[in-house]
Amino acid sequence: MKFTKMHGLSNDYIYADGFTQTLPGDPAAVSIKLSKYHTGIGADGLILIEPIKNADARMRIFNADGSEAQICGNGLRCAARYLYDHNLCRKTEMNIVTGAGLKTVWLDVQDGEVQSVTADMGAPVVNEPVRLTAAGRTLTFWPVSMGNPHAVTFEESAKGAEFYTLGPAFEGHAFFPERANIEFTEVVSRTRLNVRVWERGSGETMACGSGACAVLAAAVSAGLAERRAQVALPGGALTIEWRETDGHILMTGPATPVFEGEVRV
Repeated sequence: MKFTKMHGLSNDYIYADGFTQTLPGDPAAVSIKLSKYHTGIGADGLILIEPIKNADARMRIFNADGSEAQICGNGLRCAARYLYDHNLCRKTEMNIVTGAGLKTVWLDVQDGEVQSVTADMGAPVVNEPVRLTAAGRTLTFWPVSMGNPHAVTFEESAKGAEFYTLGPAFEGHAFFPERANIEFTEVVSRTRLNVRVWERGSGETMACGSGACAVLAAAVSAGLAERRAQVALPGGALTIEWRETDGHILMTGPATPVFEGEVRV
């Protein structure tokens, strides 16, 4: 299998396309094997990019534990750049099918090089806050759906080692039947939010695009932020805007190739 490793703010995945080759029949097992850093390629998971009718491509996301995710914002931006760089779709506006529906992305291309990608992540569903207890802590969470489940708290930034206890404990809380991505958020100002993410199926990741969108939606709903803000994650910052016109969230950030190769699967 030919692949390209790419990252969006260090949220790294292995990308392979079904336009030019036959993809593995058991992508979950391949993701588990290749995502291991010491014996595989090393990544947060595997993303397959496939041809599909009535859209430019379809992307399927497999986490490092083999579970299939509905959407990944950083992965969506990188998939768009993959299509552009590999001459599979030379458009600066693309429509890509995900497990969370059809998403539109726009590429900022200068002198033939993709500088950044903006993705329309759709309209968030923000639910009323809930008090949850796990690992001996009770915290208030804002449940948010971006096509995948998120839970945002502003009561704990989890800067210390407790993050590794609270993250998996709340990810698997009974309140979330399909588990959830957990965002520990520090409000620096109304236009800057610092976030650390425990990602469902992958553990701690350096960035989470859909998580950054969920954080802004929760912060705006809680009266803590403006509708456009910088959401800073360990791997860098994303610009997130929650439009009033249609209720959709736009996410802008980088999509960076690391290396290409071949691997026997």
